[in-house]
Amino acid sequence: MMFPVEVEIQNEAGYGIDVQSLERAVQVTAQLQEVNDLSELTIVITDDESVAALNRRFRGVDSPTDVLSFPGGDDDSMFAFEGEPRYLGDLVIAFPFASAQAAREGHDLNDSLSLLVVHGVLHLLGYDHDSAESRAEMWHEQEQALNALNISPAIVPALENSDHGQAE
Repeated sequence: MMFPVEVEIQNEAGYGIDVQSLERAVQVTAQLQEVNDLSELTIVITDDESVAALNRRFRGVDSPTDVLSFPGGDDDSMFAFEGEPRYLGDLVIAFPFASAQAAREGHDLNDSLSLLVVHGVLHLLGYDHDSAESRAEMWHEQEQALNALNISPAIVPALENSDHGQAE
């Protein structure tokens, strides 16, 4: 039995996002990855400066990026309670960066944001692209989710060289 992932979206600046498409990107990715326990995650939509500060602090990269993933930690956490959702982690998206990237590449903004959510959720679930082998596996899973969302996987090659990342 599949349980939905509870999604909290924080968008304090009020950027023009399609909340439903972001939530759907989470749910589709989780379903394809067979996330079968009650889980939750947070998506923070913020400015470039905030993401650049996080990127600098956690990855040692002194620049903004499109999305950062902060995994929630061990499943066996001493703070886990039976019946409580497993916290997958946080995704932090720099809206101005992502918006400019979509415009520059000629992609629909909602599709680009959905790609970033799919990509970030895969990081939260343990995927990475730090080697050719792991990258091929992650890109395959990402393509499956994009296809299920009716987003052309052709959106990925233009973005794959961007400096998005996973915080450790």
